[in-house]
Amino acid sequence: MVGAMPDFLVALGLVLAIEGLLFAAFPGLSKRAMTHVLETADGALRIIGIASALIGVLLIWLVRG
Repeated sequence: MVGAMPDFLVALGLVLAIEGLLFAAFPGLSKRAMTHVLETADGALRIIGIASALIGVLLIWLVRG
């Protein structure tokens, strides 16, 4: 693979591993969190998603330079 694809796949694998561990360790809490997400307004979820993406990009930029 060329370019950033290996880094992307590693990042995707890390996300899946962390989410899997959270679901395995705290299944009840995960269900309650999903219920709250369903009850949250679309606008709020959009803002949270954009903020999370920006924080993620900033973190990558800080680490990778």
